[in-house]
Order: sequence, then C-alpha cells, then structure tokens
Amino acid sequence: MLRKISLGTLGLSVGSILTLIGFVAYAANNATLNLVGFFYGFPLLLGGLALKANELKPIPFSEATTPSVLLLREQQATVTQNKIRNDIMRYCYGQDAHLDGALSYLGLSPTDEERPIVTGLRETETNGAYTLILEFESPEISLEEWQQKQEKMTKYFGPGVEVKITQVGEDEIELALITLINQESTAIIGLTH
Repeated sequence: MLRKISLGTLGLSVGSILTLIGFVAYAANNATLNLVGFFYGFPLLLGGLALKANELKPIPFSEATTPSVLLLREQQATVTQNKIRNDIMRYCYGQDAHLDGALSYLGLSPTDEERPIVTGLRETETNGAYTLILEFESPEISLEEWQQKQEKMTKYFGPGVEVKITQVGEDEIELALITLINQESTAIIGLTH
C-alpha cells in the first residue's frame, strides 16, 4: 500500500499541519504544542520537500489487464517480471528514470538526454504465455541499437524469459518480456483437460 502513496506529499502534508500547529501554539503561549510543531513539523516539512523534489511517479498501465491474463500472471510470471512491474508502478526516490540502472547496464543509456523513457506498460498473452510489455519513448536510440542488445537483455531479464523488441511508432519502442513455458508440460496439461 505504501508503494502507491507519495511519501513526499505525505511529509509535506503532515509537516505543514504540525508546523502550523507550532505557529498557532506559539501565538497562544502553549509551549508544549509549540515544541511539537516546530521540532517535528519543520523537519517533516523539509523532508517532504526533499522527497518531492526527487520523486519519480509510478507508470500506469496503458490498458487494463484482463482476468485471463491476471490468471496467467499468477501461474507463469517470473520473479524478474514481477519485480519490474512492481518497481515501475510505485513511487521511487533518488532515481533519474524508471529502469535507469538496467538501461545503463544494457548500454541503452549513454547519457541522461539519450536515455529511453518508460511511458507505459501492459500485460497480455502471447501463444499461451504471460507477457509483460514495457513501452518506451526512444527518440535517440534506434530500433537497430535496441536489437543489437537483445541477447544481452535476454540474459539480463532471464532466465525463463524471451525478449521481443518492436517499433510501434517513430520514437516508440515496445520491449516484450515473454515467459518461456515448458512445451512438454503444456502438451500434458492440454491432454488432461
């Protein structure tokens, strides 16, 4: 639940209220509330401002996930797919962009200005496999450069994941992380139903 709440906004709100109480208590000659307001409120207010200045907002789903895909996620999603989805969908602090470390490691972020930006994500099914699709705005990094890193991405996001890269617009790249399902177990499941 805390992942969906902006700690910067929370700090600003509580800090502002306590600081205001401190000022009012000072004017009313109430030393106890005055101390509480100033010694707790003001640091919370400053902390909230600092967090707000370094806040990275969650990336929303670009389309709703269907119940059948949610079931596939529960059955097939890898630890890496779940971690990426959860990290992108929460407030982050002290990062320049979502997945900035991964993009730097993969060689897709030579500078802050050239770094592709995650603009959305969605979940779907690809031939019976759970698929997490990350949508990037990538005006400086071409499709060919993305494709050159595909093998490295497969190792980085794996095991158990196939990486597929497609260009959907002039500066838009989609990175699909498709769960590799065991073909033998799928055939057995198909026979038992």
